[in-house]
Amino acid sequence: MTAAAAPALKAQRRSLYPSWFYAPAAVIYAVLFLAPTFASLYFSLTRWSLSSAVFIGFENFAQFFREPFLIQGLVNTVVYAAISSGLKVVLGMLLALMLTSQIMGRGYLRSVIFFPVLVSTVGVGMTFTVLMHPTNGMINEALSLIGIKGPGWLVDPKLALFSVALVDVWKGVGLATVIYIAGLVAIPKDYYEAARIDGATPLQNFFYVTLPLSRPATATVITLSFIGGLRTFDLIWAMTKGGPGFASDTVASVIYKQYQAGFYGLSTAGNVVLFILIAVLVVPLTMFLNRKQGFE
Repeated sequence: MTAAAAPALKAQRRSLYPSWFYAPAAVIYAVLFLAPTFASLYFSLTRWSLSSAVFIGFENFAQFFREPFLIQGLVNTVVYAAISSGLKVVLGMLLALMLTSQIMGRGYLRSVIFFPVLVSTVGVGMTFTVLMHPTNGMINEALSLIGIKGPGWLVDPKLALFSVALVDVWKGVGLATVIYIAGLVAIPKDYYEAARIDGATPLQNFFYVTLPLSRPATATVITLSFIGGLRTFDLIWAMTKGGPGFASDTVASVIYKQYQAGFYGLSTAGNVVLFILIAVLVVPLTMFLNRKQGFE
């Protein structure tokens, strides 16, 4: 080995040293994510039980799309995600505007609005199941005091999914509000000062300054809320178990019912469909929302 080659070889060995620090994370990622993902892909092509697996190709996927209630769960999932994420964006922005103004007790109000995020989802679901009872629920009893007959929030097939989505918004809007607050306080005051000099009204300030410059926060809220809506299960199961009938079933709750019934291959195929659905909807959405960010 020449004297000139020795330092180069030593530098190469030294450059590999930091890479070893990635190894533990890579192993954990491979064991907890990659291995189950590829296993799910394989088992979705089989009719399997805890003791055996028979390869049947794409029969599970064909069966999945032949079942009307499975298709209904797929539609409900997209509708639920759109409703919950849309309301979280609108309400989160409005609450953030209020809580970044000179309102009295805004620190306390921020804590109150964020508190539902910390509460157990199952606990929230059980509580609102009682509150939304069609005859004895506190919500309908309060409506009856002002002469309004309360609907069957969780027993009416037309309202069940929307009712659960509203509870999801109540629980999750606090996180959206915090994200928006961080985005609003990061907007330089110079923009508002320039708008004031130009004679902009508060409404013009919102549409031409606040809304465009809070785009990174909006992208984050939409992405997180939409993914959470597509993956929802615990709140649906705690409040309606997918009922009445299949009116509020989502893909996740249908998958769970299939596991309960012993159709493991079909439910695994449902998991793969849900994974593909999230990827197909969220990846383009994220690219669209992040295509132009920053103070431009």
